Amino acid sequence: MVYYNQNSQHKIVFHGFPTLEDGSSLAGYSALISAHGLKVPVPDHLCAIGTKHKKYNYERWRIFTPRHKPRHTLNGHLVFALKYEGVDLTVLNALFKKIEPKEIKEIILSEPTGRYSRRLWFLWEWLHDEQLDIEDVKMGNFVPLIDSKLQYSGKSYPSKRHRVRNNLPGTRNFSPLIRKTEKLEKFIGKKLSETAIKNIGETHPDLLSRAAAFLLLKDSKASYTIEGETPPHNRIERWGRAIGEAGKRKISVSELEYLQQIVIEDDRFITPGLRKEGGFVGEHDRTTGMPMPDHISAVADDLNILLSGLIDTYELLCEDDFDTVLLATIFAFGFVFIHPFEDGNGRIHRYLFHHVLAEKNFVPKGLIFPVSAVILARIEEYRKTLEYFSKPRLDFIEWRPTEKNNVEVLNETIDLYRYFDATKQAEFFFECVEETVNKMLPEEVAYLKKHDILNEFIKNYIDMPDKLVDLLIRFLSQNDGKLSKRSRKREFEKLTDDEIQAIEKKYAEIYE
Repeated sequence: MVYYNQNSQHKIVFHGFPTLEDGSSLAGYSALISAHGLKVPVPDHLCAIGTKHKKYNYERWRIFTPRHKPRHTLNGHLVFALKYEGVDLTVLNALFKKIEPKEIKEIILSEPTGRYSRRLWFLWEWLHDEQLDIEDVKMGNFVPLIDSKLQYSGKSYPSKRHRVRNNLPGTRNFSPLIRKTEKLEKFIGKKLSETAIKNIGETHPDLLSRAAAFLLLKDSKASYTIEGETPPHNRIERWGRAIGEAGKRKISVSELEYLQQIVIEDDRFITPGLRKEGGFVGEHDRTTGMPMPDHISAVADDLNILLSGLIDTYELLCEDDFDTVLLATIFAFGFVFIHPFEDGNGRIHRYLFHHVLAEKNFVPKGLIFPVSAVILARIEEYRKTLEYFSKPRLDFIEWRPTEKNNVEVLNETIDLYRYFDATKQAEFFFECVEETVNKMLPEEVAYLKKHDILNEFIKNYIDMPDKLVDLLIRFLSQNDGKLSKRSRKREFEKLTDDEIQAIEKKYAEIYE
């Protein structure tokens, strides 16, 4: 008999996360994980029943009152989980593999028309891709699978057998979920796409074209910098041209492989295309060469299933009115977590942000959001966002080093990559988008306007070639509006002190 935690005389410690109160008890997914010994990453939020008649949050815990206490049974905690925590495919998938089909069948037959039993019934059959020996429901209203008050749902497809509306934002092979948080709801309410289009619409086309060209190169360079690379300018331009094409072609496995060819110009030292072996992100021990993974990639044999699921999910959500930033989060982070190539995954991951924003017309045509440039400015947050997914999963991946000092995964891990909570990643990416819309784009346009005013002043004041005027403005920008002694003696030795003072004064008027 499975034991579900009852009231304890001591504070509960669940996977290293202690609750606040003595006498509290686990509830919902935390109780199911504990009782069945499920080997899954701990959910972002854990639930417990406290001793006080007050609901509150404490670190990772959501503490409920004694009146919310579920029956200490499989069904009791499943209903509590669906009601208050939403659908967690990772936990449910692991649980349904652990329990006997008859246990879930008993729950369904005890309440054949119940809204929660029908949802559990649908989820069991959807995850297993097989039917239980139960007759179809003949009556009752259709109920949504995903509670839109708790999580972001996708397009609804009716299942007549269960009288359930399947509104999962994904497919069986790839279906991350995002919780509705106050932060995300505020971001969505800001309508950043409308703001970007309105602001850019008021910008002169010539100015916009110059801003777009600069930001494209800036983003390409930043994407390499994030990877710790400083390639020659021609490679930066080459990848910038590829980014400029984002959203114009449909994403497929062959398109992803084509993008890898652009990123990795010299493929003598890697095998291009989908990996045939294991993969990881991290370091090697200096003495032994042993792998020291921060992230372990999906098993090579699982790549076709995962990538087809990723692309199918993207196309499914494109047909819906699913929020564009949330869609970009699921698509781009889902790709980089799978890590299908030996090299180039990070840059392609960031390209996918561009692809979604462009294809869904989130940004004005002809303009590429400088996503990588914003991420580079937030590099520590970005790394933590990636680690938030990767680090907890390392505990559930069994591996051994290969002769090539790579990793060979020994257990089944596909579910770690196709079912996960992408809320943290969505919040991070929304912050990047907001910074781009409200800060980086306006600042670049404003800079160009000021540049043009100063440029016109210098040309009217002194008969100087365009290239030299641009160089002068660049030197002033790099030195807080003052021309350095070195440049006075070299490039601009022919300028008089009065001319320099006049230009510096005008610079101060314009830029300060």
